[in-house]
Order: sequence, then structure tokens, then C-alpha cells
Amino acid sequence: MNTKLHAICDSQGRPLNLFVTAGQVSDYIGARALLGSLPKVEWLLGDRGYDADWFREALKDKGIRACIPGRKQRRKAVNYDKRRYKRRNRIEIMFGRLKDWRRVATRYDRCPKVFLSAIALAATVIYWL
Repeated sequence: MNTKLHAICDSQGRPLNLFVTAGQVSDYIGARALLGSLPKVEWLLGDRGYDADWFREALKDKGIRACIPGRKQRRKAVNYDKRRYKRRNRIEIMFGRLKDWRRVATRYDRCPKVFLSAIALAATVIYWL
């Protein structure tokens, strides 16, 4: 069983909102699910998986500037702030710290709700306590 974790983090890399999808599902599903819970921010940093015109437009409507590189198959290149994009390593560090918890890294739980609960517990202990 494969899963993909989508997260909204603050500027320090602390998770604010988490969402789990099946591993073979596109990142667009996670983006659509988390779009309504985005906090009021100036920038959103995301990887190439979140590069979609509808997502960029939705962010623009909310007053958020997207720092998402374009996919390689894109015909027209997308400009993004490369210097700001380097700060995305905080998000990758957050995922790595969550995977320090063996239960999260090996996905002991078969039920997605229980697995998400284990991730939330790990995030709470690591970042908020």
C-alpha cells in the first residue's frame, strides 16, 4: 500500500495542515484538497508536481504568489524565484523528521485515518511540544 503525504507548512517548516492520498494519485488532488485551508501568506513554495494553471490561478485569486517551477513538458516556461525556491528545503527536512518515527516511515497502519493520526501525533510531538 502506497501513500503520499501533502502538507502545508509555515516559514519555519512546522506542519500546519496534513492530507494523505493514495500513492498513485496525482499531486493535483492534494493541492485541491488543501487549497481551502491555506493561511494568509504572501508566497507558496511547491515542487513541480503542483504545477498547474488552475492551481496558479486559484493562488492568484487568494492573493498568494506561487513559487513553483514548471514541469519539464510545459511548452511555455514559467518564471519563478529560484533564490526563494531554495528555502523549500525546510519542507523536505520536515518530511525527513516525520520519517524518523518508525511507525510513519514504515507505514505500520493499514487504515489511512489511523496512519494520518500517527503522522499528526508525530508532528505534534516534534514541532509543537
